[in-house]
This record gives sequence, structure tokens and C-alpha cells, in this order.
Amino acid sequence: MAVAQRVYAEALLAAAGEKGRLAEVREELADFVAAVRSSEELRGLLRNPQIEPHVKRDALEGALGDADELVRNFLLLVAEKGRIAEIEEIQEELERLIAREARVLELELTTAVELSDEEAARVVRQIEDASGRRVDASRRVDRSIIGGIVIQAGSQRLDASVRGRLNQLRQELTARR
Repeated sequence: MAVAQRVYAEALLAAAGEKGRLAEVREELADFVAAVRSSEELRGLLRNPQIEPHVKRDALEGALGDADELVRNFLLLVAEKGRIAEIEEIQEELERLIAREARVLELELTTAVELSDEEAARVVRQIEDASGRRVDASRRVDRSIIGGIVIQAGSQRLDASVRGRLNQLRQELTARR
């Protein structure tokens, strides 16, 4: 994550928090980013380095019409500063900052077979108890791990899978030669 993206996300978080409109700002920015992702034309305009920032700003100004004033001003400022091409990353950083502030731990649970809702809830409860934080977990199936579980939280990875253990044993055996 680039420093500039974090700075913009922190500024928007602070401004929205001061005005008591964090939920609305978060939703409207997410809607804008979804529109950027779904429109190849808009995405191309915003990411084209040959188009001057003031041209991007003018194009956005017309498109943002009745948007929330804070979101509108934020997007226009980001465009003016030549960072609008990074809006998706800025929005992702905003989500991370909100989660951190709310003490939510976002993680991905990878298993060899689909976990039932009860099994997933049990794993999440154990992680919540151990971390003292609320957990928001997504689930993924990867049959190649054979069994066990891999927990990914940001750049931290806990590999308690059969494949992970086999790889570890292989490394230990080859290191002893």
C-alpha cells in the first residue's frame, strides 16, 4: 500500500468521522469504485496518464452531480492531485482503516473441504477469543492442502494444513543432509 493512498484514506476517514457521516461516505465511495470497476470507459479515463488531472476533474465534476458533498469534494481533490487512478486502492485502504478502528480482524479461512456454517462459526469464535477482536472471515476451498486449515490475515499466514506440514517436514529432511 502506497503512503499516498493511506494518507488520502486517513483524511477521508477523519473528515467523515468529524461530520458523523462515515457510513454514508463509505457506502457512496464503494458505489463509485464499483462503477469504476464496471465501466471500462470510466476506468480508462481515470487511469490514462496522458489525460491531464484537471480534465479528469472536470469530467468527474459533471458525473458526480448529486453525490454526497464530502465524497464529491474528496474525489475532485484526488483527481486534481493526480491520484484518481488510485481510487480503488484508496477505497480498499479506507476499508482496512475502518476495520482496524472497529477492531475487526479480516481473514480468509482456506480448507480442503467446504466448512459447514457451524464449523466456520466455531473456528471464528476461537480466533475471536484468542485475539480479543471481532472477526470477519471469508471462506475458500483448496483441495490441494489435503486437510487442516490455512488462516490468512493480511500478510500474516498460519498454515495448519497437511500440505504445509508435509512441506515443512520435507524442508527439515533436506536441511539435514
